[in-house]
This record gives sequence, C-alpha cells and structure tokens, in this order.
Amino acid sequence: MKKILSTILSLLFVFAIAVAAQNSNSSTTSKNSNTAAKPRKPIFRANKDQIQQAQKILKDRGFYAGEQTGKLDDDTRAGLKKYQTAENIKVTGTLNKVTLEKMGVTLTDKQRAM
Repeated sequence: MKKILSTILSLLFVFAIAVAAQNSNSSTTSKNSNTAAKPRKPIFRANKDQIQQAQKILKDRGFYAGEQTGKLDDDTRAGLKKYQTAENIKVTGTLNKVTLEKMGVTLTDKQRAM
C-alpha cells in the first residue's frame, strides 16, 4: 500500500512540475512577443485641400495633366513620382510630409507633429 501511495505521489509531483514549467514558458513567450512588436507610427495622410494644391503644382510643372479633384488617383501618383524624381526626394508616389514641404504646401499642426 505504501508503495502504491508513494508512486501516485511521485507521479503527481512530476505532473505538477511539468504544468508549472509549461505555464512559465508560455508567459515568458507572450512577454517576449509583445516586446518584439514595435508600436506603429500614425499614418501620415494629406487632406483634400493639400491634394488639390499638390495637383495644381504638379500640373504647373508639367508632371500631371488631370483635374484638381483632391483624390490621389493613379495619374496623380504617377505625377508625384516624376516630381519626386526631379526633386531628388525618395520616390513613393504618395503625398508624404517631405513631398508636401518641398512643394511648399502648408501642413496641419497634427501633420507637423508627426
């Protein structure tokens, strides 16, 4: 009887250690995965008025032939790429902060803070 009781206690002890080890590994893993992920920066977006101003500038410089719609369509993006190439700016085809500043378009307070 003592032999059976000691065997059961030994198995329970081994099982308890295995469960504790697995719990400590999983909590460590989740902490590391949260630490590894960098928080995302806010996305820089040009407003409609800024897009219209940029389209006018692109049109005046001959990089864009469309209307000043205030929408970043494919033609506007193509014109932006040409403009960025001509101005030695990183070519993205988007109205990012650097491009707007180079064009002389006024940024909002929120955009300046980014």
